[in-house]
Parts: sequence; structure tokens; C-alpha cells
Amino acid sequence: MAAPRGTGKGGQAVSGGQAAGMPVVSSESALALKRRARRINRALAEKYPYAHAELDFTNPFELLVATVLSAQTTDVTVNLVTPVLFGRYPDARAMAEADPAVLEEILKPTGFFRAKSRNLLALATRLVDEYDGVVPGRIEDLVTLPGVGRKTANVVLGNAFGIPGITVDTHFGRLARRFNWTQSDDPVQVESDVAELFEPRDWTMLSHRVVFHGRRVCHSRKPACGACPVANWCPSYGLGELDPVKAAKLLKYELAPGNEALLEQLQADTHRAAEIRMASQRRPLELRGGPESAGESL
Repeated sequence: MAAPRGTGKGGQAVSGGQAAGMPVVSSESALALKRRARRINRALAEKYPYAHAELDFTNPFELLVATVLSAQTTDVTVNLVTPVLFGRYPDARAMAEADPAVLEEILKPTGFFRAKSRNLLALATRLVDEYDGVVPGRIEDLVTLPGVGRKTANVVLGNAFGIPGITVDTHFGRLARRFNWTQSDDPVQVESDVAELFEPRDWTMLSHRVVFHGRRVCHSRKPACGACPVANWCPSYGLGELDPVKAAKLLKYELAPGNEALLEQLQADTHRAAEIRMASQRRPLELRGGPESAGESL
């Protein structure tokens, strides 16, 4: 249930700076912040029991490459390209020997395809030369690879190796600031600040839930505050549309109006969520919330 109009967490008044979209300044104690953060995580877990990595992969190499490709494009686009890419170059050794022109042609739909092609060739070569073609399972090694930063490394570690990590993409950083979990714009500092609020065992799923929420409800330009499951604990409540009916029209993907059957299917079979999502992405974009849905990249 959303907080009353014009209020934020606990019914507190929304400040003028908050209404203007400025960072929220909080006087809550460290313990109160931690408790509120964990309550938000529980609410997001209830809302998105099917949250998962939205890049398709079958092994660490595929996830690493897909995450590198996801820069400046959508997961939907990457997922359309990678079957062709991995069909031709199934491992690091094959990709290291790829013809640059052929690789560029495959990657063209993802944008910045020349730079991405160079990165993948260099990445694959490093994996072959230094790691015998195997993706390393340590963040210290991953971040030295071409095109790989902490975000990509944490995605791979959390989802391919089961090593907890917080993935700070644009959505996660935006929501962490709106939730007042951090005041920083620096991804490394955001990761550090948020890590203090949660147990390591929760980091990977927390990342999925927050990103899911950012893509579906808490949008950058017009959050659907009136349809938000964490409005009662959000100090930024009021930045977006407060009317529940109007807010519901802003929801995307499986939460978008007309996608009730897809949402029911995801909720009923959470273990097959990735498979169900993949099938839904083959439908026209308007069945998944309109063309705007595909406009938010990882």
C-alpha cells in the first residue's frame, strides 16, 4: 500500500528538494536505515519472486561476453544476438580466432559494434593466453580483462559462480540513491555503501530485485509511485505519478497492462522464469509493455 499523497517513508513530509528530484538527505540512524533497507528488500522479494539475470547464458564465458555486450543497449537486443554469436564462436579459443569483420557484422545490432568487437577479441585472447580459455572466478582477475569492470565482474561471479556480489548498473545506482542507501554517484562507493546494509548472502538477489524494480516501476524520468510496492519505506515517494490508475499505465514488461497472463505464469513457475521470459521476448514488443520497454539497458 502506498504512503499518503505528499509523504514519504513513515508518513514524513516530502521535502522541496525531494520533489525536485534532488538526493534525499536523511537523519535516520544507521540501524534504522539498515532495517528500512532490509524491509524494502523483503517487499521486492515478495513482488518479484521470479527475479533473475535477464541475459541468456549457459556458462560463465557466455555470461561474461553477454554482459560486455550489454553496454549501451538492451538485454533484449543482446539476447537476440548471442545465439548467432555463440553458435559461431562457442568458446574463448574460437572467438580469439574470429575474423574481425565477421564479428562486427554479428554485433552490429548492439551498437558500438567496432569497439565491442575489439574488446571481445582482446578479451578472448587474454582468456586463452592467461587462463587457458577458462573464465576466472575471482574479481581481482576479472576486472583486468578488456571491457570488464566491477559491474560485469559481479554479474559473472554472482550468476555463474554463486559468489555474492552487488551489481551497480544505472538502475541500481538510481534506486540506491532514491532509497537513501547511498548519496554517491560513484559505482564503487555505491557498492560499498549498500554492502554495509545487507548480508553477503543477499547481495546477488538484491541486485536482481532492485534492477527489476527500476526497469518496471521506478523509472528514471517518471516513476510509477502510485503503483510501487515499497512506497511506504521510500523517502523519495512523490517524485513520480501518485495516482494509482495513472501509475499502473506506466508499468513495463510483465507488469504492464495486458500482460496479466505472463505475470501469472512467472509467479506460478518461478524456477522457469528465464525460460518463460525468453519465450515472451519473441512476441511483438507491444505485448511486453510497448517499445519503451526495450529502451532501458542493463
